[in-house]
Order: sequence, then C-alpha cells, then structure tokens
Amino acid sequence: MQGGSTGIGYGLKYQARCIADVKADTDHTSFITGTLSLKEENEVHLIRLSSSGTELVCEGLFSHPNEIWDLASCPFDQRIFSTVFSSGESHGAAIWQIPELYGELNSPQLEKIASLDAHKSKPKCILWWPTGKHDKLVSIDEQNLYLWSLDTSKKAAQVLSQESSGILHYLSGGAWDPHDVNVVASTCKSSIQFWDLRTMKKTNSIEHGHFRSLDYDSKKKHMLVTAEDESGIHIWDLRKPKVPVVDLPGHAHWTWAVRCNPEYEGLIASAGTDSTVNLWFASPSRDDLSESFTESPLKRVDPLLNSYSDYEDSVYGLAWSFREPSLFASLSYDGRVVVESIKPYLTRK
Repeated sequence: MQGGSTGIGYGLKYQARCIADVKADTDHTSFITGTLSLKEENEVHLIRLSSSGTELVCEGLFSHPNEIWDLASCPFDQRIFSTVFSSGESHGAAIWQIPELYGELNSPQLEKIASLDAHKSKPKCILWWPTGKHDKLVSIDEQNLYLWSLDTSKKAAQVLSQESSGILHYLSGGAWDPHDVNVVASTCKSSIQFWDLRTMKKTNSIEHGHFRSLDYDSKKKHMLVTAEDESGIHIWDLRKPKVPVVDLPGHAHWTWAVRCNPEYEGLIASAGTDSTVNLWFASPSRDDLSESFTESPLKRVDPLLNSYSDYEDSVYGLAWSFREPSLFASLSYDGRVVVESIKPYLTRK
C-alpha cells in the first residue's frame, strides 16, 4: 500500500540523523533528537506528544557542541542520554544529563556526566542495557568493542573490558540482545559479529552481507532483523544463521534503518534513502519461524502494510515508542520529525 503521511510533524532548525524514544518517561510519549550542522551550534530537542495527541511540543532545547551522529536515551532515567559526535577531524562520545529545572531556565546547558574517551578510532554508537536500571553500557568504534561501568552519581565511567574486531573489520553499529544480556551484535561492511560480554570474544557471525542496520525482536528469542544497502530486509533465526528465514524487498534505494515493534510481534518499520518509511508485517503465527514460514499464508500476501512516501529527503532516524507501541517517530535528513500511528493495522490483524 502506498500512502502519504497522516502523522504529526515537528521541524528542527538544522539537518539531523538521530532520534530515540525516551523509554524512561512513563508519563508521556517523548522522543529526543539531535542535529548535524557543520557550521552552526548543534541542538538537542526533547519532544513530547501533547495530551490531546494532536501535536508535538518541544519540552526542552539544549545546545550541543558538535555534530551528532548517534543518540540513545537512558532506559532508567529520562534526563540522561548519550551522543556520538564529531567536529572536523576530532571524534568523541559522552553521557549527558538534562538539568533538573530545565523548564524554568532561559538557556539550560546540558551537563556532561562522563566522556567515553577510550576510543582510539572513530566512535560509532553507544548501547544501553536493554531494559531497567543497570550500570553497564557498551560503546563501539571502528575497530573495538568496550564494556563500561557507569556511575551517574559520581559522574564517572570506567572501561571494564575491551576487544578488537581485527584489522579486516570496521565496525559500524550494533544492538544488545534483550533476551540474553551477555550478547551484543555488531555490524560491519560484510558481516554481523556476535560477542559474549563475559569473555569479550566472538561467538558467531553472519557473513556475506552489506549490513547497514539491525534490531533484535524483543518479543521472540533468536530473531534478528537486518537492513542491507541494496538487498532489502532479512529476518534471521540465530539458531540457523547461514541463511535468512524471511526476505523483504526493503526500499527503492538503500535501506538505512530497521526497527522491530517493542510489543506487537512481526511489525517492523524501515527507513531508506528513497525518502520513504515502510511498515511491514512479517511473522508467521507458529512458534518456530524458520520451519513454519514456508507454510504460512503470509508468504502469499504482500507483507508491506503501508509506505509513507511524502518525505522530501532521506530518512535516517527511526524509533518506536516504548510507552505507546502503536506510535513510531521518523526523522528525515532535512530535520523533519513525523510521528505516525499504526492503530488501523493493529485492528486489521
């Protein structure tokens, strides 16, 4: 199905790539996003869906010193988030805290809790513990994976362990397994590598792909969804990782981001450089996905539920709302945030 957006929009002042759900905000549907301006002072926007559900309101606007390339919200404190940033040839990663009285301040400044400065090469992303309060987080740079202990009260972070991916692998991103907190998956140009955080050793891999993005299915063990530059979206059963169990066509150009719905099994959102966001339903009803998909009637039905195609630029950012899983936010490079509701498709299921 092709269709324009009926969503709620919000405009940033500058270009942007990163948006995240504020999972720790249990009272509001909130997102946090950051800009990517080379010449101007960059900004972090805290955005909240109004009580009427009809508009996006800026709850906080904060200056950030550098271009933001990755942004993630702390799962247990709504005022804490991480960024990966760059300025010219310099790169860095840090944990930030929004000031407690930011709503009463004219020009609130973000407080830096800790710099994740162990990176010897270009940092790529920060991964928070999947759910709940915990002091561990993971940072990934081009060639290394770091496990950190974060003490927010002392405003300090310490490297607990570190491992190199090897000179032939340049890491680009990752995801933390919500079903096994000892496992992190990392992407590189030609493979996905799985790491055991207890030993910091690689335990498995998926080879021969050009992986751009990945996300674990939080509702189903062993399931991983990946996006590849030109070959679309794949769903993997990690017990049988040699070939995907489901193939989806993806986007007309590069499929840049893919996210599994946190509540409704089989619902997947993807974003691409074709200025489009796609909503998919691709999950058989029986437990063993790899064995049942060939028998599922879904194989004979177009899994594309809707294509939101009225963006004017590439869409890089994508985030489901943890508090209200029928909503997702997308972010196009021109700084346009759109929140869409998928409730019509839930009733259809």
